[in-house]
Amino acid sequence: MDNFKAFGNSLSNIGSQITPSLSRTFQYTKEQLGQAEDKTQLPPDYIDLEKRVDALKQVHQKLLAVTSQYSNEAYDYPPNIKETFQDLGRTVSEKVHLLSSASSPAEAQAALTAPPTAKPQPKTFNHAIARASLASSQLLHQQHTGAGEDPLATALEKYALAEERVGEARLAQDAQIQSRFLAGWNTTLNTNLMFATRARRNVEKTRLTLDSVKSRAKGTTWKMGGMSPREEHLNTDELSPEAQEEIEKAEDEFVTQTEEAVGVMKNVLDTPEPLRNLAELIAAQVEYHKKAYEILNELAPVIEGLQLQQEENYRKSRESAS
Repeated sequence: MDNFKAFGNSLSNIGSQITPSLSRTFQYTKEQLGQAEDKTQLPPDYIDLEKRVDALKQVHQKLLAVTSQYSNEAYDYPPNIKETFQDLGRTVSEKVHLLSSASSPAEAQAALTAPPTAKPQPKTFNHAIARASLASSQLLHQQHTGAGEDPLATALEKYALAEERVGEARLAQDAQIQSRFLAGWNTTLNTNLMFATRARRNVEKTRLTLDSVKSRAKGTTWKMGGMSPREEHLNTDELSPEAQEEIEKAEDEFVTQTEEAVGVMKNVLDTPEPLRNLAELIAAQVEYHKKAYEILNELAPVIEGLQLQQEENYRKSRESAS
């Protein structure tokens, strides 16, 4: 223990001859070693603000860790499928248009493998379903030999068109979330909360500076008397004018930085931006699900009609056979 005390005293002596930055470092080291007797305490209200800011920062980090996936187009793309460059070359709508003018299986195949006209098509779950449905529809059409059209093939083609529209709605949702939610929350995390962190660091620096100045004054101007070191208390009447002025200057700077940090932290906590951004996230999700519902709700009776017609034809064929 005596060795630690001697080390702490040597730090105090060295601290009087070095720069403010190193003085703070020595003061911090003494505190970590338990050799600092008088550590300036921060106001309880300030500490409460720090806890609230830390909680807000964790909230942003947790939610952004999940919602950042909206910046990744293929976040719901099935990992087990393999689509070729030709599969992704044209939209489902373009392929259906080309297929409508095909008069032979060869032309139909050529329509499906037509060279791309733009960038590869999106890799989303809905787009993948659309492409798989259209390809499946054409397989059935090519093998259909009966009268009229294969009802399942017709239904799959209509489903493909609908799913592509749902996929486009999902991409529109993602774009809105990126610009109206992710951008705002990243700004709060990387700018506003960073300002608060910087202000808190300045408070800690000035607090360490103040305590290092007090420690230095104690080591050079205190009248020890018969008291043990832990019974002593800093008496301003026993300080030299220079030491008193240095302490007051450090105290003023500490108070100034603390007040500034309080203002910065309150501004971060009181700003309505995070909640406004969250409302925008929900609005984008509502709009997407609303569009998806409308698209599929429009499709459902069409598919149901095809199904009922097929069941009617099936029943009639069984009655004729019997």
